[in-house]
Amino acid sequence: MIHDPGMSHVRARISPENWLRQMFTARAAAEGGVVRRKTKDIDRIIGRERFLFEIDRRGYTAVENAGQIIVFCNRDPVRRLR
Repeated sequence: MIHDPGMSHVRARISPENWLRQMFTARAAAEGGVVRRKTKDIDRIIGRERFLFEIDRRGYTAVENAGQIIVFCNRDPVRRLR
């Protein structure tokens, strides 16, 4: 963490490539489960267009709600229950 007397603690920046690598190698993703990330982090770190490209490239599905994006890390159909 970086400390600036005029600011609260700020996280060190992560590259878009490392962020994607961490997301898609997480245990849940590797096992075909689901991962959740903050929409603002996605937009800030890698951008929405690049994120959606990576989702499409893998054949995954993503949904957004209340500032969160949930990624289903498999190719199974997603069915909304209610």
